[in-house]
Amino acid sequence: MSQQGVRPVPQRSVDVNGIEMHVVEEGSGPPVIFAHGFPELAYSWRHQIGAVAAAGYRAIAPDQRGYGRTSAPEGIDRYDILHLTGDLIALLDELGEEKAVFVGHDWGSSVVWQTALLHPDRVAGVCGMSVPFTPRAQRPPTELWRAATGDSFFYILYFQEPGVADAELDADPARTMRRLLGGTRTERGAGEILRGADDGRGFIDRFPEPRELPSWLEPAELEHYVEEFRRTGFTGGLNWYRNVDRNWELTPQLAGAHVTVPSFFIGGQLDPVLVLTSPGKQDEWLDDHRGTVIVDGAGHWVQQEAADQVNRVLLGFLDSITP
Repeated sequence: MSQQGVRPVPQRSVDVNGIEMHVVEEGSGPPVIFAHGFPELAYSWRHQIGAVAAAGYRAIAPDQRGYGRTSAPEGIDRYDILHLTGDLIALLDELGEEKAVFVGHDWGSSVVWQTALLHPDRVAGVCGMSVPFTPRAQRPPTELWRAATGDSFFYILYFQEPGVADAELDADPARTMRRLLGGTRTERGAGEILRGADDGRGFIDRFPEPRELPSWLEPAELEHYVEEFRRTGFTGGLNWYRNVDRNWELTPQLAGAHVTVPSFFIGGQLDPVLVLTSPGKQDEWLDDHRGTVIVDGAGHWVQQEAADQVNRVLLGFLDSITP
């Protein structure tokens, strides 16, 4: 199967920031770098790459550190925010470009927001999907979450212990991806799944088994994810979560920092992440915010679930900031 699952797309490996990064690239013009989330791949942008390239942009989507065909370094501290943002800036250098628009989903959204804070001179604009911008907390994140959740289950805290979530997710990658892609919606009870009673169940155990795949996900597309994570496991992506406190410790200079570059946000109406983190709270921290679009009927995987609508509003944002 091709990386896009539909048509051949140029792809290559590049050496950036001490790792070998697998990159899908199409088109020419102003660069747009897409950063996927957990547990995803460059493949998650298969509906955006061609559309953005056809509109006159250079579309680039890497498998990020720890994912797919990109290196998965040993050592949890190799997945902190300085490494993750550094990977994107090193990719921009390798492309020979001074600036790019960075588009992220889920964890990739967090990374592109932080790229805009840490490297504003390299960012022409930033678009987050699913995860709104949140300012630096006053205390380490896990400390705040433990205080807020008490004895309840909270998935990010569950992910902290090395080996625990890894074993659960790795045990059956087909089950893991089927339940996550088919069930991360508020109507499927995912809000309670992400944060609920600590009754001894793990993470995937909390998701219902879908009776059928959602209409936006073909069996061959699901199988592409399954094949990749069966080969790599989920530890690389889980290590991103295990750096949340380290990220806080590494970035004291970002206390009170605003995103100054042009920004945009896209979310799904049924995304449980937006129940946990309201996108309305980000506006006061975004100095040149060009808009927020909440897509009716879409869940967490918004750019895959509602590709046409996402592409339309994303291209509107890109065109608004492109000379």
